[in-house]
Amino acid sequence: MPKEASTREAYGKTLVELGRENPDIVVLDADLSRSTMTHFFASEFPNRFFDCGIAEQNMVSIAAGLAASGKIPFASTFAVFLPGRCFDQVRMSIAQPGFNVKLVATHGGISIGEDGTSHQAVEDLALIGSLPGFTVIVPADAIETVQAVKVAAANYGPFYIRLCRPKIPLVYNESYRFNLGKAVSMRQGKDATIIAIGLMVAAALEAADNLKQEGIDCSVLNMSTLKPIDKAAIIKAATDTGAIVTAEEHLAHGGLGSEVAQVVARHHSVPMEFVAIKDTYAKSGKPAELLQRYGLTAKDIEQAVRSVVKKKVS
Repeated sequence: MPKEASTREAYGKTLVELGRENPDIVVLDADLSRSTMTHFFASEFPNRFFDCGIAEQNMVSIAAGLAASGKIPFASTFAVFLPGRCFDQVRMSIAQPGFNVKLVATHGGISIGEDGTSHQAVEDLALIGSLPGFTVIVPADAIETVQAVKVAAANYGPFYIRLCRPKIPLVYNESYRFNLGKAVSMRQGKDATIIAIGLMVAAALEAADNLKQEGIDCSVLNMSTLKPIDKAAIIKAATDTGAIVTAEEHLAHGGLGSEVAQVVARHHSVPMEFVAIKDTYAKSGKPAELLQRYGLTAKDIEQAVRSVVKKKVS
């Protein structure tokens, strides 16, 4: 088994598997099928694949129409375009009627790399999370991606699944089964809890290993279902460890940190720190360089944990 794998490739190949099982599965793309990996589905099911061209708003509206006709559409493009460029269509045509459309966006966050600011989706989770009725999932690796896509296909209603561009470390093995709406305990500890999503889960696990050597014992939660968020797991983490750090490849406002903080404030107040992109847009660069420059590494998580533990004992 490889140590790293592509979440978008896992998505594309899972679509083919779902297409073989269910003739109502249809797939739409906006002239990026080689990048989103929906070309795998297009090759096997050309009559059930719709390339809408560089017209993301139209793609969303067509997906809504297909859903209204009883199909199960998966619509994909880069996260900066979906929901960014077509937020109004997503709101009016999918969220308000509650249609059974699955939006799977690739190239989320700043790890898209050299494509630069214009293609880096750092607000998408805040946008899509604001829409009532949407289920929002940010898988931690390729194995979880496969499971999440299958769950989305099997459950009625609008879904948003956010994937990244580069290959990322595998944190699960093939026996893993995704449980919608439930956080996954990756590690148990008593001093603080790191709650992470997407590629930050691997960084959180690395940080926990390093902190253990300093005598700081961390729990790690993968909160891959961002909406509906697992309130019980957050409350338990606050109760058991008394301090929480969130880690996400997204702006600090409106993403994982905001959601967790609401639960903590309402149910069990504890010190918190937030590893996320501050109030800025990123530059162009290699993915690893950008993650380091904008504070999204294991070392940044470690520093946040040290800070929150000091607040806890002061």
